[in-house]
Amino acid sequence: HMSSLCKNHFLALLYRKIDGAVLQSQNERNLDCVITFQTHSILQRFMLRFDLLQLDCNDHLFIYDGAHAVGSYKSDLSCRNTKQTVGAIYTRTNFVTLKYVTDGWGTESNGFKLVITAFKDKKHACEDFRCDREFCIHTDLVCDEVNHCGDGSDELSSAVCTPNELGTVFGMNSLVFVVVIVSSFLILCAGAVALAVCLCRRGGHHA
Repeated sequence: HMSSLCKNHFLALLYRKIDGAVLQSQNERNLDCVITFQTHSILQRFMLRFDLLQLDCNDHLFIYDGAHAVGSYKSDLSCRNTKQTVGAIYTRTNFVTLKYVTDGWGTESNGFKLVITAFKDKKHACEDFRCDREFCIHTDLVCDEVNHCGDGSDELSSAVCTPNELGTVFGMNSLVFVVVIVSSFLILCAGAVALAVCLCRRGGHHA
């Protein structure tokens, strides 16, 4: 959450090197903080995509294409923006800086969910996972239930997302599978007990 990232301590002044991240904000008030992310490689840059964007008109999220919140910003997002109108934002550098400013008023519906992904363009060799859009992202971002590619291919790759990684066994949810196995075992035990009782009664009658 943005509130924890924006705490005023020395770590907030450091660049955070990431392969990908999901930032969430919900009705956080009286914030004025700056956070900078850096890719692990100079060959990478960032893609930013919102799963949710619903800011109050007095709140602003400034996005800078660089290591500092100075100069002209790439985007100034507020109540006039939605995730549909913003779409995907791409940096030209291997840094992105976010400046988030909120006032003292808001509702529980105010906030955003921002997916940040470091990627290589298709012109570079890819030793990790190549999206259908030909972006190259880190394999740790694949099959994590977050759409890092932007086209969902990192969550649909049959070559990487095995059934066990998706929490399924024989096409069933793992919990459902366990319930089925336990239920079957109990039914078999009950059947065995009933059969044993029946045989004992028959043996008693013959005696």
